[in-house]
Amino acid sequence: MKGKISMVEIAEMSGVSIATVSRVLNHNGRFSSETERKVMNIVNKYGYKVNLNAKGLRTNKTQSIGVIVPDITNEFFAKIIRSIETSLLQKGYTVFVCDSNEDSSTEDKHISSLAAKDVDGIIYISTKSDVKQIYKDYKIPVVHIDRRPEHAGTLIISDNEMGGFLATEALIKDGCKDILMLSDKNYYSTTRNRYKGYVDALKKYSLPLNEENVIKTDVSYASSYDAIKKVIADGKKFDGIFCNNDMMALGALQALKDSGISVPEKCKIVGFDDITLSEICDPPITTIQQDTDMFGKKSVETLLNLIENNETKNKNDIYVIPVKLVKRTTA
Repeated sequence: MKGKISMVEIAEMSGVSIATVSRVLNHNGRFSSETERKVMNIVNKYGYKVNLNAKGLRTNKTQSIGVIVPDITNEFFAKIIRSIETSLLQKGYTVFVCDSNEDSSTEDKHISSLAAKDVDGIIYISTKSDVKQIYKDYKIPVVHIDRRPEHAGTLIISDNEMGGFLATEALIKDGCKDILMLSDKNYYSTTRNRYKGYVDALKKYSLPLNEENVIKTDVSYASSYDAIKKVIADGKKFDGIFCNNDMMALGALQALKDSGISVPEKCKIVGFDDITLSEICDPPITTIQQDTDMFGKKSVETLLNLIENNETKNKNDIYVIPVKLVKRTTA
């Protein structure tokens, strides 16, 4: 009889329902340790093997998840991907990672491709300002992370507003009065919230807000370098820079050094993300740390709950992950 036993027979021998046998075999749902022991004793005795193809047909699940990020070379996103993959692999899922390269049309192609693969759900950092059409076109559970497009369902974000406040406050407490914000020209929700934190800190410490101090550029080393070199060439007065991410902070730092402006003596800098280079550059950059591991774990936990409940959206739930200031040399 070995190898010929069915789930019905396992259920009868174990004294439980077929549904309970299924939950034990798939490690899904609730059951007691005693129930698991009974079922697995029968399974092991008769050498029952789970048919993975049949399992997929029965559950209408592929045990696969898609992850879409805007820039896989960005260390912040790469750390989130690693956390997501680690969590999903532990739960028996295959992970498809897609890089949109900050391009919405590429993003659309990835979503279409993932839907064609019948992925069970998507974890998604969008370049779009509105994702309403996605929910119309596809009935796939989605968790949005980091950025908050319009009509997003479930959302997991860092406390970017607090991050902007802490960064600006650190500069103010170090004596800065003319503080630039080196901002992402795309003005995603992350940037908008960091800007709000910047404004709130200026207000709290009774410093004037000058919109000319908000410099919008690409979030790259080269663009930030050029932006700060231009500010210096224009003769603009400033003694502190809050940068939207650490790569921008690195570009700003090099521009100041190349212009003979010492950091932190003449100008102070705070970045955002706490990437490795911010710690090992000279001088090391004070920055805002985001919990990338928590991003990954929370997004997986939330998406699997959506999948289990057969939901494509989750009542616009928002989970906010705390940030913290990492004090180094530049501020």
